[in-house]
Amino acid sequence: MRILGVESSCDETAAAVVEDGRRVLSNVVSSQIAVHRPFGGVVPELASRKHVEAILYVVEAALEEAECSMNDIDAIAVTRGPGLIGSLIVGISAAKAIAYALEKPLIDVNHLEGHIHAAFLDSDLPNAPFVCLVVSGGHTALYYSESLDQPPEFLGGTLDDAAGEAFDKVAKLLGLGYPGGVVIDQLSEQGNPTAIDFPRVYLGKDSLDFSFSGLKTAVVNFVRTHSPLTYRVEDLVASFQEAVVDVLVAKTVLAANMKGVKNVAVVGGVAANRRLRHKFEEKAIDNRWKLYVPPIHLCTDNAVMIAAAGYGVWKRKGFTRDILTLDAVSRWY
Repeated sequence: MRILGVESSCDETAAAVVEDGRRVLSNVVSSQIAVHRPFGGVVPELASRKHVEAILYVVEAALEEAECSMNDIDAIAVTRGPGLIGSLIVGISAAKAIAYALEKPLIDVNHLEGHIHAAFLDSDLPNAPFVCLVVSGGHTALYYSESLDQPPEFLGGTLDDAAGEAFDKVAKLLGLGYPGGVVIDQLSEQGNPTAIDFPRVYLGKDSLDFSFSGLKTAVVNFVRTHSPLTYRVEDLVASFQEAVVDVLVAKTVLAANMKGVKNVAVVGGVAANRRLRHKFEEKAIDNRWKLYVPPIHLCTDNAVMIAAAGYGVWKRKGFTRDILTLDAVSRWY
């Protein structure tokens, strides 16, 4: 079964063709980083306009790379949410139009479930329940799943800023550029992660929720009360990054222990962070986990994960019944 995936939840316009939920035939992503860099973050209105410009070209490129036509496609999978409403509407409108005009089935996919599927595209499927940390610019949450054939169970999420959002805001504060996560990851390699003792917010002994606004404020206060001559930026960002990573890892360990699982996945844009990956690799050894982390190119938003998840949704509940009434949702577990 060949599925055309369409993704436009934030600032990446993407399309891909995946066969039977596993075999990637194409993967095309049009990035908007250059558009949003002057603003230090994603501007929703600009993102929507750029999606309109790119969506059809991206779909055509994905089909060409897969060496197939729309007649070879069995269904279209599209991100319904969560995400920026304006951005989502562009991808959904395109997918609905294609499905309706060519009488192809349509599958609506949760963006976060897509990220979870990305962890298993380059590895064996988990043969037991697993816990998954989804961590990106817009999302930081923990999920539990009996299998990829079942919808994930929400365990906890951020009460304010997502981890990736905190990275971008700190980078903007320091004038380091955008995307902040990439810049901080690179600078931290030359910094001392113990130079500054930034707070770790755990929200209680058994809480699986996150909060990064206090850490972000701590960085702001440090910068305001210290002369730039008294610290190295590399040390500051390394210490900030270490605080974020410590909380992400600790919460995931807690979730895995609470659920009694030995399979752990880490997905999303922040899963590309080298320090985070290293810490999880250490914990996997200590706890005898089977660790699943996507390759770097599947950590950030892409349509491969949407097509793969669409295959799972189709097996679970079939296609979207009324194509024309499908609409975007900004929040979805």
